Amino acid sequence: MFRRERPIPLRGSAAPLCNNLSVLQVPSRNLTHFGVVHGPSAQLLSAAPEGVPLAQRQLHAKEGAGVSPPLITQMYESDGSVMVYWHALDSGDASPVQAVFARGIASSGRFICVGTWSGRVLVFDIPAKGPNIVLSEELAGHQTSVTDIATEPAQGQDCVADVVTADNSGLLCVWRSGPKFKLVTQIPGFGVPCPSVQLWHGTVAAGYGDGQVRLYEASTGTLHVQISAHARAICALDLAPEVGKLLSAAEDTFVHIWKLSRSPESGHTEVEHCHGECVPDTQVCGARFCDPSGSSFAVTGYDLAEILRFSSV
Repeated sequence: MFRRERPIPLRGSAAPLCNNLSVLQVPSRNLTHFGVVHGPSAQLLSAAPEGVPLAQRQLHAKEGAGVSPPLITQMYESDGSVMVYWHALDSGDASPVQAVFARGIASSGRFICVGTWSGRVLVFDIPAKGPNIVLSEELAGHQTSVTDIATEPAQGQDCVADVVTADNSGLLCVWRSGPKFKLVTQIPGFGVPCPSVQLWHGTVAAGYGDGQVRLYEASTGTLHVQISAHARAICALDLAPEVGKLLSAAEDTFVHIWKLSRSPESGHTEVEHCHGECVPDTQVCGARFCDPSGSSFAVTGYDLAEILRFSSV
């Protein structure tokens, strides 16, 4: 069971975008950082365990070399104090009425992957020290706009699938990261967008626009579980890696928590429903666990000037 805690105030609402909440726990400082996007700016907040906000910073997209903010990917220090790199998106053959954007971002080892409107995935090589970030590769596995990207540590395994990318048609591409990324498998879509994906112990968790959550074997694309999780489109998935808890949030105002496990007999992934939470009168647009054990989670909503927090009892 979870109870509602003191919310964290925002300076403005979260934008109505899927996956519009990022959470970073810093145990050494007993802090949790939150990030929310609204328009051309991002709000970064630091909060103590009891939810008291300690610092808040507003990051505004900056123009560079004559390029407008919507066409720039910017990277900052973790506290938002310094912008260390920016990259101008190539609009290519986009028509004047076609949106040009980056959507979906995740890190894998020393690489950061960024999805784009054209279906390309940009791979940036991040040095251990210094700001010498370079665009090392562009992955071409999608024909429609990328919607989300997820990764998990490769841990030195051979032929491991440690990156998954999703697009607006529901297609999933599973990759092995490295100096040269390799496409491991493609999981066909079925005409429904896949707004959010996660990876856990070689299992791909994908949330779709019809409210379904599907669990696939990452290396082969085999479907293990199909859950009719929500009545409306899913807008966020998250995983608590230490315990295998999966969080799903959707436009039906519900947040559900599921327990994933591997069957010792078949090796397939099994699912158990643990908790459901209704956030009434709210267009949910982001939800994340606040710790690796899944003992707390946070939710954002459009036209809601606060981050809602829930903790286990």
